[in-house]
Amino acid sequence: MAIKHKSKVIFEIGLDENRIPETINWSADDADIQDESAEAIMISAWNDQTKQTLRMDLWTKEMKLFEMRVFFHQTLKSMADSYRRATNDDKMADTMMDFVDYFHEKLELDKEEQA
Repeated sequence: MAIKHKSKVIFEIGLDENRIPETINWSADDADIQDESAEAIMISAWNDQTKQTLRMDLWTKEMKLFEMRVFFHQTLKSMADSYRRATNDDKMADTMMDFVDYFHEKLELDKEEQA
């Protein structure tokens, strides 16, 4: 299969003197996103040769704890949705969503959102 189109997603991380992220900006050609600001990113890439997941998790030092909790909750939820779409395994996706609901409840995100 020949590649007919290439697309770029670029992350630019501004670091302080201790190499701790202060800013995260990203651009995506096909999505018409240019220099969009973000407070955190989580990237996973599958390496077919080593059969391992490569990961990069970054967040700025200004990201608030509540925002990090919401970020994780939303990330877990999107992972369950992606798992369902990728595998058609409704039983496991539903189990994952049960954990997402439990995570939300234990962190009491509803109470923090109202504060």
